[in-house]
Amino acid sequence: MSTAQPVTEREVPAQIDFPEQLPVCERRADIEAAIRDHQVVILAGETGSGKTTQLPKICLNLGRGRQLRIGHTQPRRIAARTVAQRIADELNTSLGGLVGYQIRFNDTVSDASAIKLMTDGILLAELTHDRDLSAYDTLIIDEAHERSLNIDFLLGYLKQLLPKRPDLKVIITSATIDTEKFAAHFADTTGTPAPIIEVSGRTHPVEVRYQPLGNPDDPDAPVLDVPEGIERAARTLLRETPGDILCFLPGEREIREAQEHLAKNLGEVEILPLYARLSPVEQQRIFQSHTGRRIVLSTNVAETSLTVPGIHAVIDTGTARISRFNRRTKVQRLPIEPISQASADQRSGRCGRLGPGVAIRLYDEAGFLDRPEFTEPEVQRTNLASVVLRMASLGLGDAESFPFVDPPEARAIRDG
Repeated sequence: MSTAQPVTEREVPAQIDFPEQLPVCERRADIEAAIRDHQVVILAGETGSGKTTQLPKICLNLGRGRQLRIGHTQPRRIAARTVAQRIADELNTSLGGLVGYQIRFNDTVSDASAIKLMTDGILLAELTHDRDLSAYDTLIIDEAHERSLNIDFLLGYLKQLLPKRPDLKVIITSATIDTEKFAAHFADTTGTPAPIIEVSGRTHPVEVRYQPLGNPDDPDAPVLDVPEGIERAARTLLRETPGDILCFLPGEREIREAQEHLAKNLGEVEILPLYARLSPVEQQRIFQSHTGRRIVLSTNVAETSLTVPGIHAVIDTGTARISRFNRRTKVQRLPIEPISQASADQRSGRCGRLGPGVAIRLYDEAGFLDRPEFTEPEVQRTNLASVVLRMASLGLGDAESFPFVDPPEARAIRDG
């Protein structure tokens, strides 16, 4: 049974302002036409194009969200909260009014909320009591390139749901998306792929430098550890670039080690950590205005999910913690692995938002070219026992017939 409450027509501003300098706003007419004429639209927009904040406003401008809601998913809680705040600010409303967000342990959505930001896990959980997602007339699945289990479950379920909900519009969006694959997945009954709109970013040129921890010209030179490599790169960037530096590390422990090292050796610079387990108050520190230089040490939460302000330079260690199941030992691990080329490019692009940027990669160019183009979908590297159980609890049916974008091997499903 659906929990969607019938509401009277929600009050929406008569005039919605769109910042014309954003590439997404320049293509607004094309995007509106595609949403009007098609049930599914694939939107690939580079970092800085404005897609995350402007798409819900474009949908609102089209008359969506008046009785049912515009649902907008993010992979991470910090992104759902900060994006909701940004959209609310742009619409001159407070959180819980026209715009609300729901994450685990926190729900600001009210009857007046036409736009609801949430984690993809929250939307999946709603399936247990609302099979048709009847609270929504529009769903925006953001950061689809991350290909987490939650995202793949949603993409598969929506493919099954769309024929039953012809009124439902779905927008799949990301910065580094494999557009053809998603368009084919959401082909209509005649086999015509969903339309793709590509929006170029507002990015300035970024100079990418490779600075591996060892010295390739001198094999006898000592190999730096990661905090030392970050310090060396940071000293170069502090000398050559204005503004703040964003440094990507694989996890919380590595961030703490780097923070300790940099605080000891770069006394004049403020060092701020950013990872999912930080309290909301500490996470908000990165958005507060400040004087002096700042280095933000972040996991891949800052890769696409949210924009750290004031960044003119990036240091990329080239690694992330990636969940992986060893079928032989039957153990699910979270090893540190090299990121894909798409993720590396995404990280570098974070410093081209405000002006020309410099990105220093702590590995060599050959190491970059050896990496896979895209990150492998989680469903192909996880313990499928948990997938089978999760699908059963959500009522998604059986894994072998479920329309995954990239189905796992039948043998892996049987093992699960």
